[in-house]
Amino acid sequence: MRSRPARKPEKTYHHGDLRDALIEAALHEAEQGGAEAISIKALAKKLGVSQPAPYRHFADREALLAAVTAEAFRQLSELLREAMAKSSKQSKLSRLAQATLDFGLRRNGIYRLMFASRTVSCAAKGSELHAATRETFALVIEALEAPAVGYLRERQALKIWAALHGVVMLAEQGLFTGEAAHATREELVEDFVNETKAALAVAIKDARRRTKAGA
Repeated sequence: MRSRPARKPEKTYHHGDLRDALIEAALHEAEQGGAEAISIKALAKKLGVSQPAPYRHFADREALLAAVTAEAFRQLSELLREAMAKSSKQSKLSRLAQATLDFGLRRNGIYRLMFASRTVSCAAKGSELHAATRETFALVIEALEAPAVGYLRERQALKIWAALHGVVMLAEQGLFTGEAAHATREELVEDFVNETKAALAVAIKDARRRTKAGA
């Protein structure tokens, strides 16, 4: 009687290692094709574990996407911190904006996972993903280097965040090259930076004048 070939042993992971491995592997897949490229079944096969194994760490695909997106935001936040900390003649906001543009164009699959899927909008307040997105937005506010006057900083931070997102997404779709305006994407982003800082300075000055007049 012919003996059966020995079954290849399933790859084993210590507690927590599989969760991290799944997130890392999913990030790699998202680099290639955004959220659509992430499949729990395919990841299990790639990592050499049984199909049920990932479900010990993630209830479903949506839970995995949330964890992967949170990690992507943490990576972006770290990149932005490094850009803001560099010694440069450029303002912190300029360095943050250019770093965001570079991240979006260089890691577009990840960027689409973060900003062009419903994963973030479905995140519950207080969740890991919600906290990661707030951390990133807090860096935009910090980069404005302006005092807190009402919610003026937050408003301008949201405006430039939206503008940066628009440039990245248009560029990714091949709809913006800068040729029509005779400007590069980087130059356009620098325009946003200058306009944002100028608008915020005027808004703060007006708010303080009104406060003083009403005193």
